[in-house]
Amino acid sequence: MLYTVNIDHKYLNIGGEAMKEKIRKSNEEWRTELPEDVFHLTREKGTEPPFSGKYYYHKEKGVYVCTSCGSALFSSTDKYDSGSGWPSFVSPIEEDALDQASDDSYGMNRVEVRCNSCDAHLGHVFEDGPQPTGLRYCINSGVLDFKKE
Repeated sequence: MLYTVNIDHKYLNIGGEAMKEKIRKSNEEWRTELPEDVFHLTREKGTEPPFSGKYYYHKEKGVYVCTSCGSALFSSTDKYDSGSGWPSFVSPIEEDALDQASDDSYGMNRVEVRCNSCDAHLGHVFEDGPQPTGLRYCINSGVLDFKKE
């Protein structure tokens, strides 16, 4: 059995490998480190207009990483064209790469997706994706960087 324990913001798996330490910064710190548009998307839970992001039509092989902290989030092999206007993935690169939270903003009931390392808002996950997961991780391009294979 695997348990995760938080000791002074250091996360350890009991019975497994050590996890990365959670990145904790104030909004003021993030604001000085991130471009204004990225700060808006990741820290103010913004959304870029559909079909406007640099990775929507992107087809190269590699790994999409968090623009705030560099953590690996998605593999290009899990990306697909959902027609939604945002880069879409069927699953994260690792099960523990993402965190989720309920999002009831704008009168909708959605599931927000965040980077598990730095809590950056990434987008939302919906249960209307293709098999085998049936999930659609709908992610803002502006929260991603890309590392080519």
